[in-house]
Amino acid sequence: MKHTIALFGEAEKGAFRTPHILKALPQMFDYLGSPPRDSEGLFFAVQALLYTREVVFFRVEEEGFSTGDYFSGLKVLTDREQIRKVHALCLPGVGNTEILDAFQNVCRIHDSLLITSQRDLYDYLTSH
Repeated sequence: MKHTIALFGEAEKGAFRTPHILKALPQMFDYLGSPPRDSEGLFFAVQALLYTREVVFFRVEEEGFSTGDYFSGLKVLTDREQIRKVHALCLPGVGNTEILDAFQNVCRIHDSLLITSQRDLYDYLTSH
């Protein structure tokens, strides 16, 4: 079984609020295009794909701020019929307590890890 990582981030193209299932780099570029400036989501997707992980990528309008896009993806991830198993969640640019607290439930459902950056963790911890 391949390990699956759910990622949220900005992209040049592709539908918003839709899970894009990615298994190879060429597929990622075909579906999502190039990363916008200062975006980290596709950077993490490239790393995951190079380590032969499957990526479920949710395109958001603005990393860390498009709350509706994040909560739409949250609904998909909590439905085990749509996405059976997620081994890790990666939410680059998200330090928002509302979003991160909501995703803790997804981590429990899938028994998965939450991947974040030092900067985002600091924002989360200092906002409580």
